[in-house]
This record gives sequence, structure tokens and C-alpha cells, in this order.
Amino acid sequence: MNELMLRITEIFTSLQGETRTVGMPTVFVRLTGCPLRCGYCDSAYAFSGGHMMAISDILQQVEAFNPRYVTVTGGEPLAQKNCLPLLTALCDKGFEVSLETSGAINVAQVDPRVVKVIDIKTPGSGEVERNDYNNFIHLLPQDQIKFVLCHKADYEWAKNFIEETELTKKVEVLFSPSFKELSARDLADWIVNDNLPVRMQIQLHKYLWNDEPGR
Repeated sequence: MNELMLRITEIFTSLQGETRTVGMPTVFVRLTGCPLRCGYCDSAYAFSGGHMMAISDILQQVEAFNPRYVTVTGGEPLAQKNCLPLLTALCDKGFEVSLETSGAINVAQVDPRVVKVIDIKTPGSGEVERNDYNNFIHLLPQDQIKFVLCHKADYEWAKNFIEETELTKKVEVLFSPSFKELSARDLADWIVNDNLPVRMQIQLHKYLWNDEPGR
């Protein structure tokens, strides 16, 4: 029987730089390829290249790190159809699994044990028209919605968006400043002044290791 294959850019261990498990040792499985071209993308090296791996080999490499947490990321991991069985296989191994996705691809078939971290594209990203808002139907209580903000206009757009959709009543909402584009302190002040029910986060891995691949 032919094994299911995926194109992989890298598998590595680091600290989780974002989301609810920020600061926790995590194994990252970075899939190759993405249909979007966000202006602030920090993983353009994953747009192409990589190497084909069978799911069994991916699991073996992940297990060698003895992880508690595993994050499947990209690129856009759901651009590869075999990402779905990979997510299920990781959950079956007993790992706490999260998926970092752009929100441009339907998440309906993602294993319900997976924490979906959906990045809503703001106008400043250059890809706002790619948001698939039907994905909100498939949100579960453990999921998270992330907004990467490039400037004050993005902040106002995101603030209005979560108020109109009452998104914070459904899942945890994360606001992040685009690295080196928006001051983290400015974003913090705006959130405090508006008393927004969102969690601010900075990309911890960038402050520790800048933009080094595999960190």
C-alpha cells in the first residue's frame, strides 16, 4: 500500500512563540507551499522546495523529540490535502496538536481534537479578500482567532470586526503587532484604552532568535 506523502520544509523543536501555549517547548512541522502572499510573511522560504515525506516518517521524527505540543504550520498547511490525515495521526499519538492556518481554506474536515489557530487577514496584509468567513461555522471552544496588525487602521478594522461578529464570545481572540512594522507598546496602549476583550501577544521567537529559520 502506498503511504500518504506530504512536502515538508522542516521539522524542528523550539518554544511556541504565540497562541495560548506561548513559551512552551513545541515541535513544529512546517509544510511547504502557500497560495497567499501576505506582506508581513515571515516564512517565505516555505513557499517552495522542501522534500516529500511519508506520514509515518514524519511521526517518527516528531516522536524523537518527545513532545507534549505539536504545531503544524506553513506556508499554508491545508494547501496539501494530506495535512488532514497527518493532523489526525498526530492526535492519535496523544500529542496536543495545533494548526496554524491562514483562514483562506475551509477547515471543516480538521480533526476536532486539533486546536485551530486561524489568522484573519487584515487590509494591511494585502490579502484581506482571501478570508473565508464560512470557517467561523466550524469554530470550537478551544480554537483561536489571530489578527496580525500593521498599523492603526488595521487595529480599527479588527476592533470593528470582532464587535460586529461578537467573535470574542465564541473563541479567544489574539492581537499581534506586525514585527518591526507596528510598535508593540502602541498596540498595548490601544487595547488597554479601549478595554478590548482580546489577548495581546508578541512573537516571542522573533525577540529571542530574530527571523532565523528553524527557531
